[in-house]
Amino acid sequence: MVRMDLDSLHQELVVSPDLLIVQDLDGVCMPLVKDPLTRILPESYVRAAGRMRGSFVVLTNGEHEGHRGVNRLVEKALGDSAKARKKGLYLPGLAAGGVQLQDELGNLTHPGVSEAEMTFLASVPGRMKVLMCSMLPVVMPELGEEELAVEVERAVLDTQVSPTINLNSLFSWIPDDVARQRQLQSMLESLMQQLMAIAVEEGLQDSFFLHVAPNLGRDSLGCERLKPAVNGDVGSTDIQFMLRGAIKEAGLLVLINRHIAARTGTAPLGEEFNVRTAPQDNASLLSLCKRRIPREQMPHLVGVGDTVTSTINPSGDGWLRGGSDRGFLTLLQDLGSSFGRPNRVVLVDSSGGEVDRPSLADGSLAGISDPEDPLHFDVCIPGGPDSYVNWFINLSEARTELTPSISLPD
Repeated sequence: MVRMDLDSLHQELVVSPDLLIVQDLDGVCMPLVKDPLTRILPESYVRAAGRMRGSFVVLTNGEHEGHRGVNRLVEKALGDSAKARKKGLYLPGLAAGGVQLQDELGNLTHPGVSEAEMTFLASVPGRMKVLMCSMLPVVMPELGEEELAVEVERAVLDTQVSPTINLNSLFSWIPDDVARQRQLQSMLESLMQQLMAIAVEEGLQDSFFLHVAPNLGRDSLGCERLKPAVNGDVGSTDIQFMLRGAIKEAGLLVLINRHIAARTGTAPLGEEFNVRTAPQDNASLLSLCKRRIPREQMPHLVGVGDTVTSTINPSGDGWLRGGSDRGFLTLLQDLGSSFGRPNRVVLVDSSGGEVDRPSLADGSLAGISDPEDPLHFDVCIPGGPDSYVNWFINLSEARTELTPSISLPD
């Protein structure tokens, strides 16, 4: 497989007339951390994203708003909570897998989400804490009462539309004990299944799904497979309680539809198109684009992610492929082939953070890809988020020099 380097990608994109970079956040423009409240976005990156306005959007399973939201990181980076809204420096795009839409001014909507669903989601973090307090002592009896309370608070991420349980802090208690790490993962899976059952009891049987990160793809029922811990790779660290339809593949089409509407005045997939009404598999999403989007309107797409997995199926029958970025990166690649666009897939090495992940350092892509993988990476960035951010800043500056009208005031 022939790959590009970052300099070659820069030269291609700096002159692209209709560019749309679709970028994940955690592990891409900031390192992975055990406590998401400690994340930091560089001010230089925030301003670079502003300079790329019209050619850059985010697509993340995290959230824009709330005390854990990326908007707080943007405001902190700028040192002024009012500056982001005043100058349009919030990160535009989709969060919570695709159900939380934001523009650069911070205007936020949840297309296709009902009031009953929002009400139930508001109750989920509290339910998570109650269940964890009852289930965790069985797995980790060494936690005292105060330590248990602290760890539950760290684990439950009380986001608005994708409440999550994150095991990273708990894993730090047992860093080399794979058997107990797997026990924690099993506990988490059982806990989240109980929440799904509660939703069904309250009449919301078709509203939610569980997003496992990282995962090993989907099983025959469409449920995401847990990635068990092994030596050197802790496997699944999070499970998110998400709104059905909130998958990045569908989110990619929402972003393309909005991009074309902004350029042409017409949304080819419809003004109300959202992830909850979109098809849920790549073949159907690709078919929809081919039917509805004129070839000349399809932008030059660049997908940037970090979470892609591939491991040998224990049965010996092929590979289990997953990861929260795999679906949208694969669809982006396929759109390039179908529409004759030089779309690019960029993979950032997120193994250098506080979370055990397979590394790109030796070039083998072990645990990430495999010899039969249909997803091909045009650019790999073993230097991690720092290398990507530096490249992104340089690209934004170079494109601004060619198009000075998009430059932003200090």
